[in-house]
Amino acid sequence: MLVQRILRWPDTSEAYITRRGWESATIEQCPVHPEGGCGFARHTPYERVTPPGTFVARFYCPTAGTTVSLLPEFLAAHISGTLDEIEQVVVAMEQADSQERVAEGIRTDVELPGALRWMRRRQRAVRAAILALLGILGGSDLPCRQPEVIAWRTALGTDHALIALRAMSGDHLQRIASPLGFGRLARSRRGGGGGFQQEVGTDGIEPGA
Repeated sequence: MLVQRILRWPDTSEAYITRRGWESATIEQCPVHPEGGCGFARHTPYERVTPPGTFVARFYCPTAGTTVSLLPEFLAAHISGTLDEIEQVVVAMEQADSQERVAEGIRTDVELPGALRWMRRRQRAVRAAILALLGILGGSDLPCRQPEVIAWRTALGTDHALIALRAMSGDHLQRIASPLGFGRLARSRRGGGGGFQQEVGTDGIEPGA
């Protein structure tokens, strides 16, 4: 069983890598056996493809057979890269007069159809995550009720809206799909409508940063 938690990191992703933040990351008690005595201990960290040199701290409870990972708050869940990188893509899509032109400027390493699919996957995923959060928080006193990232940037007064939204999610991250939360994206049937399929590689990370 895999349990995921967010590691609050007040500095930049670059500082996390330079200072090897995964080595100082810690969990005070086993989430399954808070009373202790289960052998809960630090486990081997795993490496993310991007940003290069980024590792995620892990811990292991041998009694429950449970691994606990501490994902830095700036990293996307189950998708390569950081939340800020994904946010920049989504904002560019929301502002674009031509998505094709945006795709050509952001992904120069693949052909246009592949670049468009890559960007639209992220846009749909972020929109679905925000809508899920709005549904969960319901009548809470939120500064914004729109699924667009630009609207949340304005409401929160920040260029790091996805990180802020993740913090607002509290204990609901398991119920919110990636890249914001830990939930898996819905897989669409081939040729069907609605959702989209997320391709995953090692540790559930979508390949192709």
